Amino acid sequence: MAAWFCIGVLGLAQQARADDEEWEGWDTERLEALCGDGDGEEDGDDDDDGGDGDDGEPCTLSNVERRQLVDDIYEYSYRVRVGPGAYDLITLHRVVREHGQWSPVRTQKSMFLVHGDALGFRGAFLSSAASPAVPTSQSIAVFLARRGVDVWGIDLRWVHVPSGTTDFSFMKGWNLGMHAKDVGIGLGLARGWRSFTGNGNGRMVLLGWSRGATISYAYLNGETQQPLDKRHVSGFIPVDMAYTFAPGATQERQAACQTHAALAQVQASGQYEGGMLGLTMQGIAGLAIHQPAAPSSLLPGSTNRQVALLFGAATHAFQTPPVIPNYHWTGGQFSAEGLPTGLSWTAAPFFFDTLAQASPYQSIGEQVDTFAMWCGAPAVPYDDHLAWVRVPVLYVGAAGGMGGYGLHSLSLLGSTDVSSLVVQRFPDMYRAVDYGHADLFLAADAQNAVWTPILDWVQRR
Repeated sequence: MAAWFCIGVLGLAQQARADDEEWEGWDTERLEALCGDGDGEEDGDDDDDGGDGDDGEPCTLSNVERRQLVDDIYEYSYRVRVGPGAYDLITLHRVVREHGQWSPVRTQKSMFLVHGDALGFRGAFLSSAASPAVPTSQSIAVFLARRGVDVWGIDLRWVHVPSGTTDFSFMKGWNLGMHAKDVGIGLGLARGWRSFTGNGNGRMVLLGWSRGATISYAYLNGETQQPLDKRHVSGFIPVDMAYTFAPGATQERQAACQTHAALAQVQASGQYEGGMLGLTMQGIAGLAIHQPAAPSSLLPGSTNRQVALLFGAATHAFQTPPVIPNYHWTGGQFSAEGLPTGLSWTAAPFFFDTLAQASPYQSIGEQVDTFAMWCGAPAVPYDDHLAWVRVPVLYVGAAGGMGGYGLHSLSLLGSTDVSSLVVQRFPDMYRAVDYGHADLFLAADAQNAVWTPILDWVQRR
């Protein structure tokens, strides 16, 4: 993979920063390779729209940052240009222990994390760093880094699109295949940089949460077509997501087909942004934080705080039609009138602070592709080679999120080392108030219930 040859310049850039704490004005370094060369992921779109990360575009490092999170845990971030468009950018994040300034400790174990909808890497895996409601250490990235894992991750392209943007034509070619290709670029850079700095040539465990799991499935599907020496993944952890539905999920499939038809029509009309979910989340969070007791304009008869709690505890109420029954981000508590009164496992202020970290916009392409996978039609080129995926797999789900709906997808893989963990606190009939999709990363007990089993699984491989 040509991205391996980018590493020398990336390393020199980091070394150059060691004696210079001023970030502003740092000159862009040209990476000495073509990022997209040889990744093998399939775009699923033959159009050349100038924003799909075509092979042949130079990869350019435009920004490098380092910040302390807690104690000797630091985050490095590298912004990488992967195409000619203004927003053809990804950001790679690295959370790791240091034994000296700009000198990360060497590790044997490494992971690469892919976020889902609305929230980028920091919002998904490091949101505690931006919330006064909980300690900074209450994030999976810090937890893993403290225990000797070199944690890498990605901000997908849409994370970089600023608020106030009105023309989204550049998103026309942004789809599941393109995001999978960007994950491949990130994996290649991360793995190559680890090798360059003496951490060995080992492959990385790939963890994808929510839509990030879908993108990761698509990446692995493409990676099977690469020679062994160009494959980057040693193990796969899909978190609370279904790639396809089991044959018996008739109602869920029908709802997915209905949603796919609606989104595909919107996309065909020339709308390439996916509904401004992030702006909605920011607005809900801002009102809950700053005017919690004020009447809500979104849901008459409720306060702003109640609407934010409802968004977490009854997320399905904001979906039309809801595909997964009683799907929710955070397990909640409700009054006799059905209004939320609190959250069961995640601190409400922490949840609001996390919503506030949402990116304003997201491309519609990966959403259309995902619903096509769930519907079973039209055919998309992201599952043709799943039977050739042979890496160990750990599925992690939440009983109130996707939960058991994600288990069928494991049967599509050729892996023989497959295990699962679905966090469930109540009998099935109480799914509506069980552990939620975001509780897996935000809950006060997530370290014991979720992160420790993930770490144990990684350390055994």
